Amino acid sequence: MASVKVFGSPTSAEVARVLTCLFEKEIEFQLIRVDNYKGQRRLPEYLKLQPFGQALTFEDGKQTLVDSREICRHLAHKYADQGNRDLLGSGTLERASIEQWLQTEAQNFDPPSSALVFNLAFAPPLRLDQDWDVVERSMKKLAKVLDIYERRLDETEFLAGSKFTLADLSHLPNAHRLVADDKCRSLFTSRKKVYRWWEAISSRPSWKRVVQMQQEPPHIV
Repeated sequence: MASVKVFGSPTSAEVARVLTCLFEKEIEFQLIRVDNYKGQRRLPEYLKLQPFGQALTFEDGKQTLVDSREICRHLAHKYADQGNRDLLGSGTLERASIEQWLQTEAQNFDPPSSALVFNLAFAPPLRLDQDWDVVERSMKKLAKVLDIYERRLDETEFLAGSKFTLADLSHLPNAHRLVADDKCRSLFTSRKKVYRWWEAISSRPSWKRVVQMQQEPPHIV
């Protein structure tokens, strides 16, 4: 039995981010599907770890974590010599650049992109009201962020340099939903460098495996 366990649904951005990292690092793991959106009865084992029912819980032996970016850093550090060795870089400057763009993703890209994903992708099937003021504001904010990315990607192949790293990986879940949405797709396609980057990172086998998992019906627990 794998010592690494992930509790959550692949449709969650947090879970999808961790699953992609696990595939990149070629780490054996067990996914215990917990579908927060369907209101299913949650596994007692999961509730013991995460009583407030957050989207993600991660176990590696006796260590338990709930933040997806922290989990990805943990995996890249602990399993440094396994799978993709470039995710956190090797030198001080390389790692500093990766951390800088990870922070940019978390603080600047994630808030507007998450608001858009919720309102455009998740609200309709859940029969929740869509906040179009939030959608408009978020699209403007995200456009400014992607303008910065466009300039950056004119200089480098990936955000932190010439290699695919956690800085790029962290964008995959929300960007995937937005590129698939008619209202948001042009935010990416209208920026030549951003779209080239998106095509490169979304074509990785690790991400394709996660997308396949997202399309599988949730297990009833």
